[in-house]
Amino acid sequence: MLASTRTFQLKARLKTLLRQPARWYTERNILKLRDRGFIQDVFPAETIDKASSMLGSTCQTVYAGFDPTANSLHVGNLLVLIGLLHTQRAGHQPIALVGGATGLIGDPSGRKTERQQLETEAVEHNVTCIRRQIETIFANHERFFWDRPSSLKPVLVVNNADWYRQYSFVDFMANVGRHFRMGAMLSRSSVQTRLTSESGMSFTEFSYQLFQAYDWLHLLRQHNCRFQLGGSDQMGNIMSGQELISRTDGKEVFGLTLPLVTNEEGDKFGKSAGNAVWLSDDRTSPYAMYQFFVRTPDSEVEKLLRLLTFLPVQTIEQAMARHRRTPELWEAQKLLAGELTKLVHGEAGLYKAMAISRALYNGDLSTLEQLEVRDVAQSFGGAPLCEILPEPGMTVLDVALRARCFPSRADAERIIGAGGFSINLKKAKNPAEVLSPSVHILSNRISLLRVGKRNYYIVKWLL
Repeated sequence: MLASTRTFQLKARLKTLLRQPARWYTERNILKLRDRGFIQDVFPAETIDKASSMLGSTCQTVYAGFDPTANSLHVGNLLVLIGLLHTQRAGHQPIALVGGATGLIGDPSGRKTERQQLETEAVEHNVTCIRRQIETIFANHERFFWDRPSSLKPVLVVNNADWYRQYSFVDFMANVGRHFRMGAMLSRSSVQTRLTSESGMSFTEFSYQLFQAYDWLHLLRQHNCRFQLGGSDQMGNIMSGQELISRTDGKEVFGLTLPLVTNEEGDKFGKSAGNAVWLSDDRTSPYAMYQFFVRTPDSEVEKLLRLLTFLPVQTIEQAMARHRRTPELWEAQKLLAGELTKLVHGEAGLYKAMAISRALYNGDLSTLEQLEVRDVAQSFGGAPLCEILPEPGMTVLDVALRARCFPSRADAERIIGAGGFSINLKKAKNPAEVLSPSVHILSNRISLLRVGKRNYYIVKWLL
């Protein structure tokens, strides 16, 4: 009865998160997102009034690009994804370009060294995974964050490899390359930084801006795409695209840059910075992602709520006021974590994340018992999983050794005796203690072993 009551409470809390009171709906003129700190720059700067008028009066097509250098996007891509969602909410047509061609080249922006070259098969696999991921996030947004009767324009996901197949290298350089000027290309900050570095810059990377520029030209001709959205580190590539279109088609196009999301030390949230939190649950579990945002410092959480959620500013300010009165409750961080986990992983993913969190931080194992073995293992960052057939008289020491929690029997006896070993979050100090199913095995036939504070092992009992 107690377990079912706690499960009901967890589901009730989840429903509260799913029904956040007033949602903030994006105005047609997405430049008004500057009030949230969302838009950093408009390029060309002198055309901001024209861009504002176009966005405010008619449906526009807005695109953003994602290179498939891995089989998943990461939290560093969230702001651009949310930017595309804002354009969709405002009634515009979003295009997500996955660079099946440019992923083979590698964008030098923000990098100190050249990317490792990927095999074509790997890039094609990554394109498929990222396409599915983007479509899932847009579907989650429509299901959990959009309750207006008006329908949203479906996101169009395109692969630039589809149009580069028609070009030979000579044709591309003859028809596209002639419109670029070396002085402008060399002046880009991404180029200058690499040219003065120890590793230098290859021609492959130097040519990247030609391809991203042509992507925009292609989307303009095929979809009348006048707007490109990207992080502030993409300004050089956006400028190249605007210049190419001006020379070839003579049409006005506009670049919108977003601030880079960084941690407290100013490091970029991204896989290049070595601190990647992936959007794929195969690489980062919903629980790990949830906890990543729960650990957001107080100094950063209000900014991230404004940038990465669709909550109205008033709701954010009220949450921050409560948070300042009782910071130990982490209300603002939990709100941020809940919104983003729900967007990326849906209701089921958020439930798993909250269940694991409740088990670990509140000692409530009843929620853990509701999960499948795979979900528990995944949530603990790929903790080792072993299957054990129980035997009569099996002891704490036996299961610790079977699960390979310790390198030797002597280490096991010493650490267990010192109180450094737990079974289902309860210290087990007696190596000779005989296991009891009611104490040491959860109702879903698993045991959660822990050595020290962070080293988890999962046992699946073959009962």
